[in-house]
Amino acid sequence: MKKTLLAAAIVSTAMFSTSTLAEDYKIDIEGQHAFIEFKISHLGYSWLYGRFNDFEGSFSYDENAPENASVNVTIDTASVDTNHAERDKHLRGEDFLNVSEFPQATFKSTKYVPDEDDKGEGTLYGDFTLNGVTKEIAIEVEHVGAGEDPWGGFRRGFHGEVDLTLADYNIDYNLGPAAKEVELELSIEGIRQ
Repeated sequence: MKKTLLAAAIVSTAMFSTSTLAEDYKIDIEGQHAFIEFKISHLGYSWLYGRFNDFEGSFSYDENAPENASVNVTIDTASVDTNHAERDKHLRGEDFLNVSEFPQATFKSTKYVPDEDDKGEGTLYGDFTLNGVTKEIAIEVEHVGAGEDPWGGFRRGFHGEVDLTLADYNIDYNLGPAAKEVELELSIEGIRQ
């Protein structure tokens, strides 16, 4: 009985110690220090760039145990912005994002695997939902840096990239053979809570 209680106490202490080391961050949307941008080939002749203006999210990170990192993000798909009103209207429609039926895209991480060289890079896996379809994706992530800000807070930033196949999300509008994938780029800065 004593051994069982001692083991439970050790496990409880270990769990508490691990969880207290993780830091929770809110993605800095108010200061506009976070971006979700994309690019896709335009007929194979050039690149079309865009972004989502409205999104929110949070992440948890522990420098001593980065494998325990977690991320949650919700994107307002109607906020798509390619600097061209007619194109954005088309992107919001049934041919692409279908925002009237699916107004949000979401990402919920399932695991983070740091690179073996431990230089702040790794792969973030998670479930990405877009246009009513959920698929597991793997985002290549780089830890940009962390530290105190001029306003008395503490910030941490990451950069990530992932290629998405449009057909996987029931987007099959013909943009030419060079435009079957969209490159998603994430620049995320969070404020420690």
